[in-house]
Amino acid sequence: MGKKARSSSCEVPVKTVKKSRSGNRQYRYGGDFKWRGVKSGRYKSEGGDWAGIARQVLIGDRGETAEFHLRYFEIEAGGYSSFEKHKHEHVVIGVRGRGKAKLNRRITDIQFLDVLYIGAHTHHRLYNPFQEPFGFFCIVNARRDRPRPVKK
Repeated sequence: MGKKARSSSCEVPVKTVKKSRSGNRQYRYGGDFKWRGVKSGRYKSEGGDWAGIARQVLIGDRGETAEFHLRYFEIEAGGYSSFEKHKHEHVVIGVRGRGKAKLNRRITDIQFLDVLYIGAHTHHRLYNPFQEPFGFFCIVNARRDRPRPVKK
């Protein structure tokens, strides 16, 4: 089981990730769309066809054997993901604010708890033309190809 991390008197104590002997894990929600024990990082390490987007990998980078990965992305006002395509599919679930997705030539709105399936080989970009942050869960295959940029 997890234990409390050491902290100074100026810091809020944060529990570490609970991990059982069977490899099960629980990431406690810490508020403000952050989970304890999960780092927020850059959307991608390379490329410049995106702006104002951060990623948290909830399931998929700590040795899990699941056939899928679960990530949380958050796009700030005016931000957007890469315009790209893959051989794999995505499932996107809106959980904060609202945003839009460009799927090939079609534009669709995504709101709270909307579920969007993005099929293989679909040209896609998610973006936020609104003033509040747009956050969504994204489920993808654990084994997947690298994104291929699409010309606009």
